[in-house]
Amino acid sequence: MKIQPYLFFNGRCEEALAFYRSALGAEQIMLMHYRDSPEPPPMPLPTGWENKVMHASLKIGETMLMASDGCGPEASAFQGFSLSLDMPDAATARRAFNALAEGGTVQMPLDKTFFATCFGMLTDRFGVGWMLIVNEQAQ
Repeated sequence: MKIQPYLFFNGRCEEALAFYRSALGAEQIMLMHYRDSPEPPPMPLPTGWENKVMHASLKIGETMLMASDGCGPEASAFQGFSLSLDMPDAATARRAFNALAEGGTVQMPLDKTFFATCFGMLTDRFGVGWMLIVNEQAQ
């Protein structure tokens, strides 16, 4: 069994995917717009949403992240969780942290802690929480 995060971006999915490709070197595996679905959506979509993302898959390191625009402009708030990135070294962590922080909010700057060579927390411009860590044994 495995858990795979599935994020809803309330109409900004393609923008978010491009951001993660740039910031993290993520690889886009799949993208389907509502207009490309072989069957009509099971729920009514707002006008103009046929061009929004019905489903996308993005590979970040060894993890698959799935995403969508959702089914309409309902509010989507990312609360109560963060995505944690286990980084190979401090330089890679700093690059990723700085890229993700652009347009976002840093809760804890990336720095040495008692439990890690580097650890930091931020919320990106899409409201997704991230924790980046370089474990002692990675050095």
